Amino acid sequence: MKHLYLFFCLFVCITINAQERDFKPDSIYMRNNYDLAEYRIPMRDGAKLYTVVYTPKDKTKKFPFLINRTCYSVARYTDFKTFGHPSKYLVEDGYIFVFQDVRGRYQSEGEFTNMTPNIPGNNPKNKKDIDESSDTYDTIEWLLKNVKGNNGKAGIFGISYPGFYSAAALPDAHPALKAVSPQAPISDFFFDDFHHNGAYLESYTATFPVFGIKSNGPTKENWFAKDIAQFFSTPIPDSYLFYMNLGPLKNVTKKYYPDNFFWKETIEHPNYDAFWQKRSILPHLKDIKPAVLTVGGWFDAEDLYGPLNIYKRIESTTPKNNSTLVMGPWLHGGWARSVGTLTHNHIYFGENISDNFLKDVESKFFAYYLKDGANPKLPEAYMYDTGLKEWKNFDVWPPKADNVKLYLGAKEALSVNKPLDNKTVFEYTSDPAKPVPYTSQIEAIQFSPRNFMSDDQRYASRRPDVLTFETSVLTEDYTLAGEILAKLDVSMTGTDADFVVKIIDVYPDDTPNYSGNPKNIIMGGYQQLVRSEVFRGRFRNSFEKPEPFVPNQVTRVNVPLQDLLHTFKKGHKIMVQIHSTWFPYIDRNPQKYVDNIFEANEEDFIKSTIRIYGSSVIEVGKR
Repeated sequence: MKHLYLFFCLFVCITINAQERDFKPDSIYMRNNYDLAEYRIPMRDGAKLYTVVYTPKDKTKKFPFLINRTCYSVARYTDFKTFGHPSKYLVEDGYIFVFQDVRGRYQSEGEFTNMTPNIPGNNPKNKKDIDESSDTYDTIEWLLKNVKGNNGKAGIFGISYPGFYSAAALPDAHPALKAVSPQAPISDFFFDDFHHNGAYLESYTATFPVFGIKSNGPTKENWFAKDIAQFFSTPIPDSYLFYMNLGPLKNVTKKYYPDNFFWKETIEHPNYDAFWQKRSILPHLKDIKPAVLTVGGWFDAEDLYGPLNIYKRIESTTPKNNSTLVMGPWLHGGWARSVGTLTHNHIYFGENISDNFLKDVESKFFAYYLKDGANPKLPEAYMYDTGLKEWKNFDVWPPKADNVKLYLGAKEALSVNKPLDNKTVFEYTSDPAKPVPYTSQIEAIQFSPRNFMSDDQRYASRRPDVLTFETSVLTEDYTLAGEILAKLDVSMTGTDADFVVKIIDVYPDDTPNYSGNPKNIIMGGYQQLVRSEVFRGRFRNSFEKPEPFVPNQVTRVNVPLQDLLHTFKKGHKIMVQIHSTWFPYIDRNPQKYVDNIFEANEEDFIKSTIRIYGSSVIEVGKR
């Protein structure tokens, strides 16, 4: 089952083989400079959490704790390997590194639940109210009392789900917790990872064994391996074809997940009800005391919502908090790999971008707050312009600037800040039997797609069910920065629809090819996806209480996209695309309103004529 484990490790960013190859020098350094210990740390309710601790051999100094809590098993850290996370800079700086299996996962006791709901208050005397904040609190308290050579300070960091566990340590934090770095953190499963604005990410279907099967007790093994094997024991080279042949989502229940608890929870809660609301960490991020370094990637297909909204929430509730946001040209967790050349899909960004972040930002952040190191004087927001391909500093994010408005016009025209004919009507037929692919490539089934976030959109521009608008050639550089809201006036012949909105950078025809790309990738005329998002139309008035559309009645649908910072260079063009399927990244909307799409039948899926009206506008800036 080793190959299944490799697929699992890909999901948490780095494969075992790559780890052994790339980080062997780190393991030698760790063995020469650190002592290893394993503990089962008791929580206030009696559950014991399996914890791996590396303490510096240097006994002449005292060191802070740097904690990583994960649901992905810390057993792999017991051979003096760090896998580049923590980085070599943190390792060489010297910390007491703590790796912990969260409650109910792998070798830790207790009951696991996804996105553990926060319980405000965190009273150590209350033995029943348990959450990630209390488990982190109890862990730090135990470490301070039982691990010698500590300086009384602690930090916590993590990528993806461990990023959530880092953010979840912030409410009612232990007084010794001084620095927290949620990286690519999940913040709300209805808007991150498994859903985007209410639409289910069908491309995530293969992940449910990881999160929806409980072990029979503490174990080192991947107890869900046989369930993953349903998708990966035999290669499935074409995910689009696989999911089309699978049919409606109710077939997933029958064929793959009749007993998967997280799948059951997901299909029983198709709307943003109390089940999802209580799992959002965002409402609990207030009165934050530790310094916070929130990190994300502009091309993160999984958790782009999380870092942006965690940062904004802390800024709104605790404006005096020492909080910094970093957004770079990375895919999910890409900064954890110290590589020289950084590309995303076919787009080259530069050299040593990840390494410089690890050395000059992350390591100095922890050194300052945990070891009284030099003040790194980090900006409020350290943001990478994905068009200019350079870093920018901001005193506030989103930046204070006049909103840019993009207007749709006849003959596929797109206008910047100049209204066009608002009586124009654009029309396409959306057919769930022939959905628009999310990528130009034929991709095998995987845990989560990633490359499409900067993919060439020429394949979509040529489809009759995709509306495409573009400006004339730009005569000067033009920067779009901040939040995005597409205000669409729509009508349809059906009673439900999804709306996918894309912002695209169209390259000049004479753009030279990048030598690192395959020979079939032509950069002349490349239509680079810059930002995109889906919105399930039934939720236009409320994510809690969906409602059908009235056929042929003009209705406003507001589609929020995640932030961007992108300069469209002179000679390029700005393009906008709008369509209603995006498969199998998201599931197919039947387009006939049904109460629960997870229970829709084949006959519920119908063609629908979708109309977008010229009164629509896309606003970029600060909402």
